[in-house]
Amino acid sequence: MVFTSLVNYVRSRGPDEFWKKRRIFKLAAHYIGRRRNCYSIAVRSVHRALAYVTKGRKLKKLDMADLWVTRIEAACAQHNLEYKTLRNSLNQSDILINRKILSELAVWEPHTFKALTDIAKRRTLDDGLASITTSNSEVDRIITKGTLHVNKQ
Repeated sequence: MVFTSLVNYVRSRGPDEFWKKRRIFKLAAHYIGRRRNCYSIAVRSVHRALAYVTKGRKLKKLDMADLWVTRIEAACAQHNLEYKTLRNSLNQSDILINRKILSELAVWEPHTFKALTDIAKRRTLDDGLASITTSNSEVDRIITKGTLHVNKQ
């Protein structure tokens, strides 16, 4: 567009406003009534909805983290071990597995999770923590650096 005066240039909204409104109307396409057709009402509804969506993404992450911990705690209870003891023992044994993978192992790979709990129990016995109640034959087959160190002496 060619403007002969500055006044006409300032009043011209140009294609940018069209696309801005178009984006808002596309986001408001599923609304009913004036929230869908009237820009001044649609823009408020869309901005509110986008704020809720942003908040929802954060809440979903927190919900999933809580679900993972619940699954791990339930699996630990089956093996007579506390969640906190499992996490500390695995970290001390240099087994760095996050909560998501631990919960997946607890649900889909119970034998693998049992092996991890056996390692954690062995580590707590090596460290001298008597917080677990287990028979020694259950964890005697697990060899760690601590058991090698004890056996040398």
